[in-house]
Amino acid sequence: MRRGGLLATAARCGRGHRTGRRTTGRVGSIGQILVTGIALTLLAGCSGAEPALHAVSVPTSAAVPGQIDAGPATPAEATPATAAAAVSSAPATTVTEVATRVPPPQPVTRRARLVFTGDVLSHGPVTRRARANGSADLRYDYRPMFSQVRESIASADLAICHLESPLSAANTNLSGYPLFNAPGDLAAALADAGFDGCSVASNHSFDQGVEGIASTLESLERHGLGHAGMARTVSESAVPTIYVVNGIVIGHLSYAYGLNGLRLPPDRTWAVDVTVPGAIEAEARAAREAGAEFVVLSIQWGWEYTSVPSASQRALASELLASPDIDLIVGSHAHVPQPIDRVGDKYVIYSVGNFLTNQSPQSCRSCPAATVDGVIVEVELTETPAGRVRVASLGAIPTWVERPTFTIVDVADELAGRLGPNRRGVLERSWRRTAGVLRAGGVDLLIKGDSARAGAASGVPDLPSTWPLALQ
Repeated sequence: MRRGGLLATAARCGRGHRTGRRTTGRVGSIGQILVTGIALTLLAGCSGAEPALHAVSVPTSAAVPGQIDAGPATPAEATPATAAAAVSSAPATTVTEVATRVPPPQPVTRRARLVFTGDVLSHGPVTRRARANGSADLRYDYRPMFSQVRESIASADLAICHLESPLSAANTNLSGYPLFNAPGDLAAALADAGFDGCSVASNHSFDQGVEGIASTLESLERHGLGHAGMARTVSESAVPTIYVVNGIVIGHLSYAYGLNGLRLPPDRTWAVDVTVPGAIEAEARAAREAGAEFVVLSIQWGWEYTSVPSASQRALASELLASPDIDLIVGSHAHVPQPIDRVGDKYVIYSVGNFLTNQSPQSCRSCPAATVDGVIVEVELTETPAGRVRVASLGAIPTWVERPTFTIVDVADELAGRLGPNRRGVLERSWRRTAGVLRAGGVDLLIKGDSARAGAASGVPDLPSTWPLALQ
């Protein structure tokens, strides 16, 4: 389901829903039927249609209250006038309207497929390539960079990116590392790729100050993208970001460990969500109170360029997932993939790695080969018989950033084609790095391109046949 249908579906009867930070609402219709002078009010379903009811005329005997009597029969050849006269000639009989409800359809188990991707960080070379791709209608065109992964993103019920670069709505005063300011046109490419929103709290959120925050959110909203982690006003910061997906209400939080030494103004400490466990738990609780049935936390944490989660990451994951209001953690900032692990009956994705950046061993001395690796993590949600929304299964699509086009490559798809030995070797090593790290947490994980699991995809519990990984 794409945008519009995705965000415009009401969560439940008579309850409004939020799309990103904008609030709309719809109230189910009310139908009333009178039965012997008593008003029965029936609430229609979320569809807004009137209740399915049939009014049946039943003659009743006045001599025996409550007893239903067939009364005098009306001949088949009688005219409407004579039939009416026959009824009116029976003084001991009145006509009562009895409402009969058509049995409602059996409830359908709600499901949703969510996807999450890693860092989108427009370094100078990435921005220059977008400019080279540009045209009159889109001066900085990033769309070709997402072309090979668009289907996997756009087919999701909810797709969330991690935008680390501030955006310039006017495409002016652009810059790369260390103080980023990417073209606002990047938001057009994210929307075109199929994303529905982004986590935007990062260590670069305040690179362009308060004006940069406003410009970033304006750019995202211009292209219909939701956002979590930054705010322009104190009232905006107090409203949880909520998406409604196939009838499932999903809350989204975004937090960053810090701002690279920059400080928010004393009167705007709410402008970027900086990690404080109590504040995270309070916002998650607010999302629940706003109707969220499943809450996702996107968080920047850990050490850069290391595939092993730090002790502080593990401790914070255990603390936050102990909250009844947080259901899933999706991490970033390491710039390389990290394991998917389980804490109780919940999951933590320690790092989804880079998705679109210039980082590679050729661009920086400290960057390992894995900075070119990324992953599209797929999370299948399902509703239990008790009505609780839980994670049914997890999947991953390894990605790799091509140079110099900065095309995000679906590694498994590329390996399925005809390649020269050098390129095949590079992509096979990338796939093995990503798959090995993701599975290091011991979670049973379906990874696209895994020949050992390809034939068994349909046997994964609660995995719909329409899920892309089930079709490989």
